[in-house]
Amino acid sequence: MTFLTIIFRDLWRRPIRTALTMLGIAIGIAAVIALVGMASGYEKGIVKQLDVIGIDVIVSNMEGGLMPKAFEESIRNQIATLPDAAEVTTVLMQMLSVEDAPMIMVSGREWGGFTWEKLTVIEGRLPLDASERAVVLGTMAAEMLRKKVGDTVQIETEEFSVVGIVDGHSLVENGAIILALPLFQSASGYEGRVNFIDIRVPSDADGDRIEALCNKIEGSFPGLRAVRASEVVGTSQGFKIAKAMSWSTSILAIIVGVFGVMNTMLMTVFERTHEIGILLALGWKKRMIVGLILAEAAVMGVLGGIIGVLLGAATLAVLGTLPEVRGLLEPDLSQGLIFKAILIAVGVGIASGLYPAWRGSRLSPSVALQG
Repeated sequence: MTFLTIIFRDLWRRPIRTALTMLGIAIGIAAVIALVGMASGYEKGIVKQLDVIGIDVIVSNMEGGLMPKAFEESIRNQIATLPDAAEVTTVLMQMLSVEDAPMIMVSGREWGGFTWEKLTVIEGRLPLDASERAVVLGTMAAEMLRKKVGDTVQIETEEFSVVGIVDGHSLVENGAIILALPLFQSASGYEGRVNFIDIRVPSDADGDRIEALCNKIEGSFPGLRAVRASEVVGTSQGFKIAKAMSWSTSILAIIVGVFGVMNTMLMTVFERTHEIGILLALGWKKRMIVGLILAEAAVMGVLGGIIGVLLGAATLAVLGTLPEVRGLLEPDLSQGLIFKAILIAVGVGIASGLYPAWRGSRLSPSVALQG
């Protein structure tokens, strides 16, 4: 009988107990996949949006979280005079409940700013000017709101005509309602205020010049933060908190799995004292008994991890269809996340098996044979 044969025979000796134990691990791993995948998907969506628009530097209120607080729009003109601030535009962006959509991105953009450039009109047209009471909808936003060109949409207490459906070439853009900045400022009660200033630098500006521009802005306007667009997600306190909460919640589920595996392995050791005594009498070393029990725990971890990844992937797929999620993020199931999840599952199995393995190795052959 081979080592692997012993492992699998022992695991399936109590199939229901083994299956329930693996399910406990799987639930913890599914939580990791679902929660971290959602957070990662939102981050990637924001990064792609910034890349599509062509933003080099973003200025925002450093006290803000996922959606920074608003500040005076007039700062835009002062920033525009700084060296290497080649193009400057302002944006007021808010997550709002709009008609049947429980949460949707509404983006008020400075008219004529470069944030309008990458919008490809699919139907209808763009607003004629900053005063036209009109919006354009990203393709996904139009689907969520069930709107077409010629319909109206209510934002807060004001109604606007839908004059176009656009492809923004990123999930966040396609899930947004887009209108001229003054109109959204009026509708939302943020007259004269924005929460983002987007900057493009000259094509020949190197990293040092961009860094100098960021430092100049932060030095001139206390309370504001200026960062490269590529670093927004990594430096945002809101994103850090969201990721930490995702992992914290996942860890709680994993801890439950640890105790489940430990309980199963302890019961297995108590039930197999006679068998362990025979193995010791046949010349097995205590380290081999430890290795056997840890291997069984690790196998349960691997199998539970695989099941957990499948459950997590299915959960992400379902979450991605929910109205509260669609248009805001695209759940991300990367190879790196899958590898981490499986590694965690194996670690859970091994950690859970340490104490049972120690107990099993401490058995005396003579006492075990009497059992």
